[in-house]
Amino acid sequence: MSGSSAINREAYSMSDRGPAYLAFDLGAESGRAFLGKLKCGSLELCEIRRFPNQPLECGGVLHWDVARLWDEMRHALRAIEDVELAGTGVDAWGVDYALLGKGGHLLENPRHYRDPRNVAAMKDVLRLLSREDIYRATGIQFMPINTLNQLFAANRDTPRILSAADRLLMIPDLFHYWMTGNAVCEFTVASTSQLVNARSRAWDSDLLAHLRLPSELPGPIVNPGSVVGKLRTGLAGGSGLDGTPVVAPASHDTAAAVAAVSARDNTAFLSSGTWSLVGIELDAPILSDEALRLNFTNEGGVCGTTRFLKNVMGLWMLQGCRRSFAARGNVYTYPEMIEAAAKAPAFRHLVDPDDVSFLNPGDMLSAIDCFCVRCEQPVPATPGAYARTVLESLALKYRVVIRNLEALTGRQITAIRIIGGGSRNRLLNQFTADATGRRVLAGPTEAAVLGNIAVQMIATGSAAGLAEAREIVDRSFRTEIFEPSDGAAWGRAAERFQQYCEFSYA
Repeated sequence: MSGSSAINREAYSMSDRGPAYLAFDLGAESGRAFLGKLKCGSLELCEIRRFPNQPLECGGVLHWDVARLWDEMRHALRAIEDVELAGTGVDAWGVDYALLGKGGHLLENPRHYRDPRNVAAMKDVLRLLSREDIYRATGIQFMPINTLNQLFAANRDTPRILSAADRLLMIPDLFHYWMTGNAVCEFTVASTSQLVNARSRAWDSDLLAHLRLPSELPGPIVNPGSVVGKLRTGLAGGSGLDGTPVVAPASHDTAAAVAAVSARDNTAFLSSGTWSLVGIELDAPILSDEALRLNFTNEGGVCGTTRFLKNVMGLWMLQGCRRSFAARGNVYTYPEMIEAAAKAPAFRHLVDPDDVSFLNPGDMLSAIDCFCVRCEQPVPATPGAYARTVLESLALKYRVVIRNLEALTGRQITAIRIIGGGSRNRLLNQFTADATGRRVLAGPTEAAVLGNIAVQMIATGSAAGLAEAREIVDRSFRTEIFEPSDGAAWGRAAERFQQYCEFSYA
C-alpha cells in the first residue's frame, strides 16, 4: 500500500536546525522513501512513502515496472516539496540493468534477474571463458542472475534491442539519470555485474570483447559519494527542491547497508532480506583459487573497501511459502508464520537454500517437498513446519559460510551484525547465534536507508568521514543482542545438513 502524500508535521518537524536528506531504498519486494535529519549529533528518520515493487510477466518474460517505481518516487518528492534538502540519492538491488536509446529514452522495461533466460546464458558464457579467467578479472561469484549472463542473453536473444542501445545503466543509476539527466554508473552497484575489473575498479573491456559485448555501452563509473548532478526542475511540482544535489550513495542496497555499520576485523555482517549476504569488509579483494572454489564474491564498498561475501538465498524462501499458502486459500502474516515455526519440532526437515530449485519455483512448498523426498526426509505437514525448515536451513547455511569466511580471510569471527529487514526476525536471529556459536547483534532494520544517508552526509560535509558517519548511526539506533545456546543439538544438525548441500556452485 502506498504511503501518505504528506509528512506528519507533529511527528517530524523540519523547522529545527540540522541538514535533511532524502533516501530512496528500492528492494525486490518494496520501495521506501525516508527523510533523515541530523540534529545534535543524532540522526532521526521519518518514513515518507512505502510502495510495492511488483514485477510484470508478459509472454513468459519477467520485467521490472520501473515507470511505476518512478511515479511513486515523484509522489514522495511532492510530499516534501517545501522541505529544504541537503541531498537525495537512490540505492537498489544489484545485477539488473536498463538500456537507453540515443535520445535517452528507455528501450524496454528492465529484465528481472529471475527471468528464466539467465540459467542457459551462464552455461553458454562458461563455454567461451573459463571460471578461472572470469574470477581472476572480476572476483565475483558465479550466479545465473549476474549482469554478465543477462547481457550475453540479450545479445543472443534480442540483438536488435541491444544494437539500438546507446547507454547501459544499473537500476539505481537509471533513477539518478531521470533525476538529473546525467548517465553514470555508481561503483558499488556496477561491481555486482561481473563486468568490472576487481583491481582497476573499471569496466573490464577485455572481458566484454571476449563475449562480443559492446565495451562502450556501460556508463562511466563514479565513486560512492559523487554528486551526479542537481534535481531537475519540475520533478516535485515546481517546488523548492529544484536544484537539490543528487548524490550517488553506495547505490547497491547491500553496500549501503554495510556503509551504516562497522563490519571489520572480528565482526561479520549479515544483510538479511530477500537475499542473505554474509561477509566482511576488507581493504582489498581476495581472488584466490580457494575463494573461487567456495564461490565467494568481491563487491565494491565505500571509501575504497571491498565487501568480501557470499550470497545465500534468504527470506525469499519464506516469502515463497507465504505466496504458496495464499494460492491455496490460506493467508498468513509473517508474524503468524514465525510464531508457528517456533512451536514446530526442531530439525525435522532441512534443505540447502542455495539449491537451484529454490531460485524461482512456481510453488515453493512443492519445491521444498521435492528436496526433502530427494534427500529421503519426511515432507513438512504444517505452515509452522515449512517456516521452521526455511529458518533452520538458513541458519545452518550461515554457519557454513562463516566458517569458510574465517578460512579464506585468516580472521576469527566472534560476532555477526545482522542488518536489514530480516533483523526483525528474532527467531532467525536466535537460530543464527545458535547455529554459528557466535554472538549476534541485530539492527538497525533500515540499514540501507541509513547507509544511503551516511554517504550523503559525507558527500555534503555533514560528516567528516565514514567513521564519524557510522558513529552517528550507532548512537542513533539501538541493537539487540542474541547469545548462542544449545550448541550440541545444532552441531548434530549441521553434520546432517552438510550432506544435503550440493556445493556445486553452479
